[in-house]
Amino acid sequence: MSIKVILFDHDGTLVDSEPTHFRIWQGVLAPYGAELSEAVYREHHAGLPALANAEDMIARFSLAVEPTLLARQKAAATREFLSQSAFPLMPGVLQVVRHFHTLGLRQAIVTGSGHAVVTATARTHGLEPMLATTVSSDDVERNKPHPDGYLLAMQRLGVSAEECVAVEDTEHGLAAAVGAGITCLAVPNDMSQHQDFSRAADRFGGLADIVEWVEARRR
Repeated sequence: MSIKVILFDHDGTLVDSEPTHFRIWQGVLAPYGAELSEAVYREHHAGLPALANAEDMIARFSLAVEPTLLARQKAAATREFLSQSAFPLMPGVLQVVRHFHTLGLRQAIVTGSGHAVVTATARTHGLEPMLATTVSSDDVERNKPHPDGYLLAMQRLGVSAEECVAVEDTEHGLAAAVGAGITCLAVPNDMSQHQDFSRAADRFGGLADIVEWVEARRR
């Protein structure tokens, strides 16, 4: 294995966004009389794209609203949050990204979130100069757990799956990477640690822990 590219997930992997997404979803659902608990969010919604979550929530709470409308309301509430703030980075992210950049490894973000979300992160936290590309839900027809985002990232970067490693925090993200033929490292967070990561090449407690694994397999 000769790693040339690191493909990072965004929410829950690079940024500690899941608690904020949970609170935003609570606010979106409140006018419909639905009460979303943290336990339900952890079990069914953490790490999933907004539209998939909207479809599940409508069925779960018997809501009289179209999934696309609910997803747009969530997107609008997220944009409102990002207009005033940015998701905080997960521990060790800046150090890890800088280290891989120094080693000459190309890095990219492949996310189920929209372009505005990942752009806000890259700009606010100074990641832009160290990223070769970003692929968001706006760039593909099918979101995670489908492999489309990862396939597009490889196409843009002109590399094969064997030259990449993906870093994901959820089972759905892992499925997307594996579906594209990419070796995937799992770095679960508090919201996703109960999920099935059996198809990951390895599992780590934090992002900084992947450095040694990658260095042993880089070009």
